[in-house]
Amino acid sequence: MTKNTFIPTLLEPQAAPRLGAVFTDEGVAFTVFASQAEAVELCLYAAAAQEREVARVRMEVAEAGCWHVHLEGVPEGTLYGYRVHGVWAPDQGLAHNARKLLLDPYAKAVVGDCRGRLDMLTMPSPLQPPGSTDNGSAALKSVVLRGDYDWGDDSLPRRPWNETVLYELHVRGFTKRHPRVAESLRGTYAGLAAPEVIDYLRQLGVTAVQLLPVHQHLDDGFLVDKGLTNYWGYNTIGFFAPHAEYAHATDPVAMLKEFKSMVKSYHAAGLEVILDVVYNHTAEGDGDGPTLMFRGLDNQAYYRFIEQDKKRYYQNMTGCGNAVASHRAAALRLTMDSLRYWVTEMHVDGFRFDLAVTVGRGEQGYDRASAFFTAMSQDPILTQVKWIAEPWDVGEMDSYQLGNFAAPWRELNGRFRDSTRRFWRGDGGGATASFAKRLCGSEDIFGWDRRPPTASVNFITSHDGFTLRDLVSYHQKQNRANGEDNRDGEHDNHSTNGGVEGETVDEAVNAARMSRAQALIASVICSQGVPFITAGDERWRTQNGNNNAYCQDNEISWVDWTETKMTKQMHGFVRGLLAFRREHSGLRRTRYFSGLLEQTDTMRDVTWLDGSGGLLDHAEWHEAERRRFGMLLAGPPVLLWLFQGGEETETFPLPGGDETQWELVFDTSLADPFDKAEIVANPYLQGGPSVVCLRLVAGTCLPVIAM
Repeated sequence: MTKNTFIPTLLEPQAAPRLGAVFTDEGVAFTVFASQAEAVELCLYAAAAQEREVARVRMEVAEAGCWHVHLEGVPEGTLYGYRVHGVWAPDQGLAHNARKLLLDPYAKAVVGDCRGRLDMLTMPSPLQPPGSTDNGSAALKSVVLRGDYDWGDDSLPRRPWNETVLYELHVRGFTKRHPRVAESLRGTYAGLAAPEVIDYLRQLGVTAVQLLPVHQHLDDGFLVDKGLTNYWGYNTIGFFAPHAEYAHATDPVAMLKEFKSMVKSYHAAGLEVILDVVYNHTAEGDGDGPTLMFRGLDNQAYYRFIEQDKKRYYQNMTGCGNAVASHRAAALRLTMDSLRYWVTEMHVDGFRFDLAVTVGRGEQGYDRASAFFTAMSQDPILTQVKWIAEPWDVGEMDSYQLGNFAAPWRELNGRFRDSTRRFWRGDGGGATASFAKRLCGSEDIFGWDRRPPTASVNFITSHDGFTLRDLVSYHQKQNRANGEDNRDGEHDNHSTNGGVEGETVDEAVNAARMSRAQALIASVICSQGVPFITAGDERWRTQNGNNNAYCQDNEISWVDWTETKMTKQMHGFVRGLLAFRREHSGLRRTRYFSGLLEQTDTMRDVTWLDGSGGLLDHAEWHEAERRRFGMLLAGPPVLLWLFQGGEETETFPLPGGDETQWELVFDTSLADPFDKAEIVANPYLQGGPSVVCLRLVAGTCLPVIAM
């Protein structure tokens, strides 16, 4: 390809032209939004020589703030970027700088070094005026791609919410140490699609993988300087581009096909693929960050600003330096186009929205009728897939919005996490009453808006925080490997160490930790709502007490596939719990408990027991010493749950008469909780902390209920 061989052709102007690089019958149409620009240039680079510019074409003004050019003779794989001429007034939110090559926000792939180089930061000041050093040769570049792929008979599983079990994993970290995945494929999309991996997930019993961000992201310069990376990926620069480092393929065309083949393999196995997406901020950060795309294209249109002393500053309610202006047309359109692209072209099954409160803000704050929520609710494509909100952001008075997302949104239930942790830590009192509400689907949070129990995504761990093992092994976080003197990460984790901080060889301590951890995970899987499991928790994974491993692309974060006695014990328990959940529709209700008689007219749908043979009343729920209770669920089959949050061994009188027989389903205080499927004695002797599940196999439990 030689310089200036591309032939511009004129097309009829459109009111809303399709943005990005789009193949037509005559060539490729390039369209970019830059409403404040005075001129825009398209720069083309050869795929084989990324540093050498082979053509520069002046674009024409189109409508709706867009610039457009149509070129013949542009092959797939061509690299490109934009240079935008315009006013330089950073204090007023205008940061045009034609010396900086900009990414296309609609690029289907991005190439180049994403590790926070100094030339990307355009030192000494990233917003220095147009006379600054030109970074065209070394800048990140967009790729012209068709995206052709034979999907065959692929279709979205479309599993109902009450049958969904979410499993959060990291594309790289899940298979990086997997012994049965080919070494060259570990940590890649292809590795994640390996039959051994998919079989493991199916046999475990999860129904959907929720992938940590796979949009192209940038590694922050301050992390690179410390030999670290932005491992989690919450630092987006490509809303349409899969992150290249997770691909086994190095060619962008093949990389795109690799991602699609992964999704297709999961669908063939009946598993859904949900993406964790970051539309609330970008990797450009605040005024000290790099100029990569939005800032140089149309700073005011894409970002939120606040004005002080007649100067404009980036509004930062994300903790990452900037916030995308999703309430304005340009950013809203990009967000919606990106979401539709991942559904229609990449066949994903849904999205988990990072800091969804920011995305749902209008001009005056969080708004359930904001432009974003309105656009989502009427979109014929997006309404067919799953939406999960992280219902908070940071730094604003209205940052916490749990329960305030309208149907059909589902929400990560932070109160479930905290209440469940506090109960199993042995806090008692109000923690017990709150925990019981979480078991029942959190009607106090979601019921006011007539949303079902499945509006609650129930979790006790996620990528952000302690692993399940560390939650019962550490009282204090151990984040020194992050290079911030242990200042980062959450300080109050509602965790407990069982009397010894960190790892120990004390068998009694380890047995107690396993019992408490199994009670925690049982609370997630057997509560009303949507269970959420963090990858590796079922394998007794530890991060050595690090509760903020966002920058640890190493053994701290990677799933350990080594088999140990405790690994097998936890894995077998989680697998058994998920099978039990599938077999019992009473654990997958779509309506809240009413406390009223069921169709048998003999039992209420839920009855609460005090552990002494009687019923719990309102005052008893909030007793300071209250650390145990029973929950009787009408069947069929009738199930009795015994929750003991304290350390003591207690006797629990079982409801029923002399003819009543209860069969043990599981007891987390046992070395093998599912081992003894036997008729139990009355009263039941329960060690703590533990949860016990019993099944009624003979007789009736009416005597205690009539008390």
